[in-house]
Amino acid sequence: MPEIKKVVATVWYNKQNMYKLRRVFPDAEFVYVDFFDKERLAEEVKDADVAILMGDVDPCLLGENTLKWIHCDHAGLNGSARPEVFARGIPVTGAAGRSAPVLAEHCIYFMLQACYHTKELLKAQQECRWGVEGSNQWKGLYGRTAGIIGMGNNGKMLAARLHALGMNLLAFDKYPIHGFDYISQKYCANNGDTIQPLLEKSDFVILTLALTDETFHMINKDTLAQCKDGAFLVNIARGGIVCTEDLMDALNSGKLSGAGLDVFEEQPLSPESPLWRMENVYITPHCTPQVPDRAAASIEIIRDNARRFEAGEPLRNLMRPDDAMNGEKAEGGWAKLMNSKVPKEQIRMEMLEKFLGKRDWTDPNEWM
Repeated sequence: MPEIKKVVATVWYNKQNMYKLRRVFPDAEFVYVDFFDKERLAEEVKDADVAILMGDVDPCLLGENTLKWIHCDHAGLNGSARPEVFARGIPVTGAAGRSAPVLAEHCIYFMLQACYHTKELLKAQQECRWGVEGSNQWKGLYGRTAGIIGMGNNGKMLAARLHALGMNLLAFDKYPIHGFDYISQKYCANNGDTIQPLLEKSDFVILTLALTDETFHMINKDTLAQCKDGAFLVNIARGGIVCTEDLMDALNSGKLSGAGLDVFEEQPLSPESPLWRMENVYITPHCTPQVPDRAAASIEIIRDNARRFEAGEPLRNLMRPDDAMNGEKAEGGWAKLMNSKVPKEQIRMEMLEKFLGKRDWTDPNEWM
């Protein structure tokens, strides 16, 4: 059975979670390397078995080394699913599923915004005005139809919650959908199904699928035309799944009643984008409230995979060839961050602390 003798980590955890991560590999040498120190990272992995990364698989990890498993501590693996990574033959895993419960809540947040016409109600409140014209025609979620496109971790969590709210559910996935007997229609791409019947029947179309070459611009002029008139689109997956120009046309024409968008083709979304000013669009800047401890959830995925690795079992969240994408659209957020013109020190101090929080340690000896 394979043995883990040395682990190299670059993750941005607090002291308590770094301590927990280090204890996942109690008998291994454990080395922490600053995320930006690529020279030292390349040196340390030369005799390492495992790398636990904050970002995508960096080119410096593809040289001469003994790595047998790389874990990227985020959900989407498009930025790592590159030909040279597959050619190297090192299994790569991700952290998909760690935030699934709150991502499902995020979808429902957008859906409720649409049902309760939040912008109109807030405006009425600000004006101290009792009553909103047309409110007697508003409908809640109960009894309406939701179409979930993508039945991975997030789609499954969402389906359970929408079922509890009394909605009629349709679902589409690349692979057969097992269980979930309360889903009235299950569509499978590998069985020859398309998303058209789901689009035609759904009051809410919710995207919870991965971005791949197959799903890039899946929501476009043609598929939007297949949507039920007045449908509401929710995208908490990846911006590239939706053609922005076609989406804006559908919103302006009234084909869609609105959209809840957490992700965009270009991020950050430009202040010049018309989406900001559309009354029927609700925007969050690619941010979702965390589960009680997201890092701890990641560590449990890593712990499970460490056990699987040493037992010779299939790894969880393993990167697959169909995660790969071609061209610039394949660039993950981490790749764009690392190749940006922003000084690395500024990225470290401003961007990482903004999105990942301040660390409560400076020396690995504090938790090692």
